[in-house]
Amino acid sequence: MKKIVIFLTVMILVVTGVISLESQVYGQTDRKVLMFLREGYSVDLDFMVKMEVGVMTMLLKKAGFQVDVATYSGWPIAGPTAKIEKVMKLSEMKLDDYVGIIIPCMAVGRVAVAPEAFAVVKKALADGKPVAAATTSVSMLAEAGLLKGKKYAFWDGDPLKTTATRKKPDPIFVDAIYSGDGVVQDGKIITSGGCPAAERYLGIQNRTFELTQTFIAAIGPK
Repeated sequence: MKKIVIFLTVMILVVTGVISLESQVYGQTDRKVLMFLREGYSVDLDFMVKMEVGVMTMLLKKAGFQVDVATYSGWPIAGPTAKIEKVMKLSEMKLDDYVGIIIPCMAVGRVAVAPEAFAVVKKALADGKPVAAATTSVSMLAEAGLLKGKKYAFWDGDPLKTTATRKKPDPIFVDAIYSGDGVVQDGKIITSGGCPAAERYLGIQNRTFELTQTFIAAIGPK
C-alpha cells in the first residue's frame, strides 16, 4: 500500500507540474547533492526519469538539498515525454561543493564508465561523503574496486554464483560481500538491488524511497 501511495503521489505531481525535473534539479540551497547518471540504452527511460530520478529528487529537495545532475558527456537526458535538459558535464563539477553522490539505476545495464567517473566517486568516499548506487549502478562501484571487503546489495543474486542467466561469476565482485537485494549500508557506501524497472519487469521490490532516505541520513545534519 505504501508503494502504491508513493507511486500515485509522484505521478500526480509530475502530471500537474509540481515536480519539474528542471526546477527540482536546480534549487536554491547551499547543501548540494550530485546525481550522476550513467549513459546508455534504457529499457524504459521515461518511466525511470519520472519514477526513479523524480522520486529521488523530490525526497532530496524535501530534505533541503539542491540536486545537480551530471553525466560524463553533459548531454540532456530525453525520453519520449520526460526530459532532464539541465545536465552538467562531470569534468566541470567541483566535487568540494557537494555533500554526497547518488547514482540511479536508470534501467541501464553494464556499460563502459569513464575513468573520470570512477575518480569522482573514489574522491567522495575518501573525503568521507556518502555514495549511494541503485541496482545496475552497483556494478560501477564494484568495477572501481570500492566494494572489496564491503557488504553490498545487488539485483540479480550473488554475482559470484552462477545462475540460469549468469554462466560464470563476475570477477569485479571478488572480495565483496553480497548481502541480498534490499538496501545495504556499509560505512559511507549505500547500495540497493531494487528500482522501479526491477519491480516492473522482475518483481523485485522497488527500493528507491528507502535508498534515498538512507542516503539522506548518511549525509547527516548540517
